[in-house]
Amino acid sequence: LFISQPSVSQAISEIERHYCIRLFERLSRKLYITPEGEQMLGYARHIVALFDEMEKAIQTSRSSPVKVGATVTVGTCVLSDIVTSFKSLHQDTEVDVFVDNTKKIEEKLLKSELDLAVVEGRISSRELVVEPIMEDNLVLICGEGHPFFHREKVSGEELNGQDFVLREVGSGTRELFQSYVQSMGYSINERWTCNNSDAIKRAVSCNHGLSVISARLVKEESDTGKLHVVEIDGCPFNRNFSLVYHKNKYFSEHISSFADTCRDFLDVR
Repeated sequence: LFISQPSVSQAISEIERHYCIRLFERLSRKLYITPEGEQMLGYARHIVALFDEMEKAIQTSRSSPVKVGATVTVGTCVLSDIVTSFKSLHQDTEVDVFVDNTKKIEEKLLKSELDLAVVEGRISSRELVVEPIMEDNLVLICGEGHPFFHREKVSGEELNGQDFVLREVGSGTRELFQSYVQSMGYSINERWTCNNSDAIKRAVSCNHGLSVISARLVKEESDTGKLHVVEIDGCPFNRNFSLVYHKNKYFSEHISSFADTCRDFLDVR
C-alpha cells in the first residue's frame, strides 16, 4: 500500500482512540488481534469487497459475477439446476461456484470471498445468517457382499466395530454421523476417508466398509441394486440444506435474485 510503518501505527492509534477500544494486544514486540479487532476486520473485509465490486461493475459496465459456495452434497445434487434456473432469468450475469466441505465454505463466507452459499452442515459462526430451505436425510449404505445387504433394518448396536468409509474432517455429513456414534457410545473403524461421494460409493460397493450418505446421492445405485440402503432402527438422520450469508453482506440485485432462486427451487422439492 506504500504506507510507512509509523503511518500504520498512527492510523491504528487514531482508530483505537476514536472507538475507545484496543485493536491489538502488544506482547513481546508482537501484535495479537483482540475480539474488537476481529469485529472491525469483519466489517473492513466487506467494505473492501464491496468497493472492489463497484470498481469492476462500473469500469466494465456490467454486473460482477455472483460468487456462490456449496457443500459437496448440494453441489452434486442440486446446484447445477439452481444455477441454470438463475441464468434463465439473468443471462448476462456470471456465476462463480466453489464446492468444498462446510468448514471451508464457512471460512470463505467470513472473509467475503463468497457472496452466499448453500450447505448441509452445521455453521458455527454467529457472524453468518443460516436460513433452512430444504430437508435432507442421510442413509446407511452397504455393498452386495456385506452381511447387511439383505437386511431392511439394523440396530445401532450392530454398527459397533464395523468398518466405515467416511467423508473428510469438516464435512457436515461426517459431523452428523460422528455425533450420533459418540452420543450412543459406539465404536467404528474408519478405514477410508474420502472428500467426494463417487469415491465413497465405489469403496462401499467393493465392500471396503459401510457409509452414511445423503439419500439423494445414492438413489440411482439403490434403484439398480448396486448399493443397498439399510434403516438404522430409531435413528432418523434428518437435516436441512441451508442458505448461508454474512450478516453484514450487501445484497446487490443479482445476489438477491440468486438467493430467491435458491429458496424457490429448494422449497418446492
